[in-house]
Amino acid sequence: MAIDRRQQILEAAAKSFSMFGYKATTMDQVAKIANVGKGTIYTFFTNKEELFQEIMNQLSLEMKRIAEKAIDPNRMFFDNLNAALELLLDFREEHELALKLSQEVREIGTPMAIEGLYQLEKAVIGYIAWQVKGAVEKGEIKQCEPEMTAFVMLKLYTALTVEWKKTNEPLEKSKVAERLRFYLEQGLAPV
Repeated sequence: MAIDRRQQILEAAAKSFSMFGYKATTMDQVAKIANVGKGTIYTFFTNKEELFQEIMNQLSLEMKRIAEKAIDPNRMFFDNLNAALELLLDFREEHELALKLSQEVREIGTPMAIEGLYQLEKAVIGYIAWQVKGAVEKGEIKQCEPEMTAFVMLKLYTALTVEWKKTNEPLEKSKVAERLRFYLEQGLAPV
């Protein structure tokens, strides 16, 4: 059985970035974990940044696949939105690399770690924007700017699930879904 060296290197790099963060990961560590010579890495990747970018691209695709699993064409937009965001947040909270990057951003502010998290957020926003466009076309929601709407939706969801529990009792998932619908679908103005 032939070994896919490129994939072996990617897996080793993902492990190293997850354990040590972006800044502390070296090509020597990746080579050691992959059990290859450092030169082998350079046959596939120019530098650490390119290797990291490829891992972030794969992670973004994985997040998109996870979100797509939550979408049911027979459900309304807000039900699908909540289901997809819930799965994505769970994935991000459980994925070691995302956790390590978040920690590195908080503690050191490494630019590439910031860029990596931004890339993940941008992928999620892009996916939500695509869903927003579909909901507008079906008449489920009003005409809007999909990218900005997706950004607001993600930030509201994050505020309700992550930020709120820093100083308050965490909301149950059903309560998060209820609040998301209230603020985004019903609004605050009396009818």
